[in-house]
Amino acid sequence: MEPVAELQAVSRLYRMGDTEVRALDEISVAFNRGEFWSIMGSSGSGKSTLLNLLGCIDRPTSGTYLVGGRDTRDLDDDSLSELRGADIGFIFQSFNLIPQLNVLENIMVPLFYQEKPSLDGEESARSLAERVGLADRMSHRPSELSGGQQQRVAIARSLVNDPNILLADEATGNLDTHTSGEILDLFREFNEEGKTILLVTHEEEIGCQAHHVLRLKDGKIDEIGQGVG
Repeated sequence: MEPVAELQAVSRLYRMGDTEVRALDEISVAFNRGEFWSIMGSSGSGKSTLLNLLGCIDRPTSGTYLVGGRDTRDLDDDSLSELRGADIGFIFQSFNLIPQLNVLENIMVPLFYQEKPSLDGEESARSLAERVGLADRMSHRPSELSGGQQQRVAIARSLVNDPNILLADEATGNLDTHTSGEILDLFREFNEEGKTILLVTHEEEIGCQAHHVLRLKDGKIDEIGQGVG
């Protein structure tokens, strides 16, 4: 099985004055299609740096990052942006919705960067809004929604371009236990349909719900284990 994303001996270094900080140190791991991973670790372990590399927001200092078999080292910034928009969906703790847009318009935002036909795009957005339980909220703006509803909008938005990979950054961090469970159920549903989900979380009870658990410590892989998902 060819991985949808693979890190080969990836390191990321930062310079702070005369000090060199190795945020990631020789990370090698492959994520296959249809897998559900959680990425865990304490503050400063490298989770955010890893997420930025996986999302093609940042580049490794050394090593190789492959997305769908494509070596991202060979891509210029424009090509990397196109790859990110087509293959990767993002879900954030703070939702990152545009307050002036309604639910349907927020879901459609990624389409504006992919030159998708407007009619097909709107149909896809409506279908996703229904899938995540927002059929009766499409004309509402974010301020009129609960936190759980806003995260449902964010999930639908991440899927509207039909990406292979969903990156979720503390996606349940601002939600209560019941709503977190509902969001996890949505992740499982889309994962069962073939989406690869990489969930960054500091919550043990959330992380263990994935199929695979990757634990980072001081920029290195501390452990790769199995979850209960």
